[in-house]
Amino acid sequence: MWGGSDEAESIKTIQHAVDLGINLIDTAPVYGFGHSEEIVGKALADGGRRDKAVLATKVGLEWVDGDVYRNSTPERIRREIEDSLRRLRTDRVDLYQVHWPDPLVRIEDAAETLLDLQCEGKILALGVSNFSPEQMDAWRRVAPLHSTQPPYNIFEREIENDVLPYALQHRLLVLSYGAICRGLLSGRMRFNRKFDGDDLRRKDPKFQQPRFAHYLKAADRLGQHAWENHGKSLLALAIRWILDRGETMTALWGARNAGQLDAVEQAFDWKLSSGDYAEVDRILRETIENPVGPEFMAPPARDLVAV
Repeated sequence: MWGGSDEAESIKTIQHAVDLGINLIDTAPVYGFGHSEEIVGKALADGGRRDKAVLATKVGLEWVDGDVYRNSTPERIRREIEDSLRRLRTDRVDLYQVHWPDPLVRIEDAAETLLDLQCEGKILALGVSNFSPEQMDAWRRVAPLHSTQPPYNIFEREIENDVLPYALQHRLLVLSYGAICRGLLSGRMRFNRKFDGDDLRRKDPKFQQPRFAHYLKAADRLGQHAWENHGKSLLALAIRWILDRGETMTALWGARNAGQLDAVEQAFDWKLSSGDYAEVDRILRETIENPVGPEFMAPPARDLVAV
């Protein structure tokens, strides 16, 4: 869903990341319909890297003929963990996350199934992704919850109204996905960029005119602020902006090649001030009309899938 990738280059990138000391790798079965997990498994199997990485994957999305929908039945979870362990070439998943809440399955049933897997030693920690505070409360009534993975970045901030304060209050690890907003905050996105094939950004309203121009203008001004005030890149600002939200914050973003990992070091050894946060807000107010969130990415429930 990102315009294709080169497997050999992907493996090199993962290995370089681990060698640099990046120790969290997040993936999911639905990414590439199993292929992403296979690539991660190959990369970590070489050179003893598996034990140097915290390996996070997900469960609860099923695909049929390219159509993806939610399925968190205990039976589905049981099948998926075995498939993931095989593809990842490992005997345990360090963090196992339900990818999306399934309206046709009691959250407590999914939580109890993951708790059973933890007791069996197949997973070490339990997490959720795209869950509301109410859904996380239901989970925590029957099983421990260690993490939540919501969409969060400078341009997509809906979780500040509910999920983020809940997670910080309960000291959940927050794995913020879309940290650079599908490339908009990378500093490399240009007005003439084209998206082909099954690239997710073809369906993202942010990448449609006239919104695309507005977001690019905002990104340009954010990058200017980062460089003029801190000597840092836009990407470093985007990552730092998330990390400084709280002690349990993590920013998830991807790299296509090893060279793109060089920007990682810029995200550390500095902090954002309240003035920086205020300036980010001011830039957004002045540049972006009709902002939109990441709602387009939500997969349908099984009862909404056309037969």
